[in-house]
Amino acid sequence: MLEIKNHNGVINIYQSVFANVVGHVINNCYGVVGMASKNAAEGIVSLLKKGNYDKGVKVTCDGEYLVIDVHIIVSYGINLPAISGSIAKEVKYIVEKMTGFKVRKVDVYVDAMKTN
Repeated sequence: MLEIKNHNGVINIYQSVFANVVGHVINNCYGVVGMASKNAAEGIVSLLKKGNYDKGVKVTCDGEYLVIDVHIIVSYGINLPAISGSIAKEVKYIVEKMTGFKVRKVDVYVDAMKTN
């Protein structure tokens, strides 16, 4: 749960709320196969099913700002800097628009590349 304190009191938002918003944004981006979940112990990356984005998105609070980490799987041949920049801008815009919270940064991790 993410706890944000302001002059009005405390706001508690579950991680899954942000994960669903971010997951829907990312899955609508060109070149993205889906969100990734990494088993740290085994080093295995797997594709998350739609609607189950909690393992592929991490949102933390840095003062009054959000910091968002996303893990994705992309199609082979996609320009990685271009798609990462596009995703970061889109996620920042949509999260700020939907929640009213400011986003400090969005870090995009490309965990795997899928070939056809």
